Amino acid sequence: MSFVGIYDADGGLGGELRYVADKLLGRGKCALCDITHGWNPMGSRSWKQACMASDVELELLHRDEATAEQLAATTGLPAILRGDDGQWSEIVPANEIAQYVGAPDALLERIGAL
Repeated sequence: MSFVGIYDADGGLGGELRYVADKLLGRGKCALCDITHGWNPMGSRSWKQACMASDVELELLHRDEATAEQLAATTGLPAILRGDDGQWSEIVPANEIAQYVGAPDALLERIGAL
C-alpha cells in the first residue's frame, strides 16, 4: 500500500511561478500546497516536523507528474490517494484536505488511520 498526494499545480519552475502568481492574484489555490509549503518554497517547518513524527510515507506529486490512472481516481485536485497493487482510490478529497490547513499532523494521522 502506498499513499500519494497530488497538488493542484504543475511542477517545474514555470509551474511554480504560475501558481504563485495565481495565488497572489486570487485566481488559484491549492490546500495541499498550503499545508506542505505555505509561502516557503523549501517546505513549511510544521509540515517537516509532522512528517518526522509520523510513520506515514506520503509521496507528493504535481498534477503534471501524476499518472493518468492516479488522476482518474480523483474527484478533483488536490487529492490524496491510496495505491494497492496498481489500483488507486481517493482517500482524502480536496474539500477535506482544506480542513487540515494549519494542522499537518492531523492530516498525516488521518491518512495513517486508513
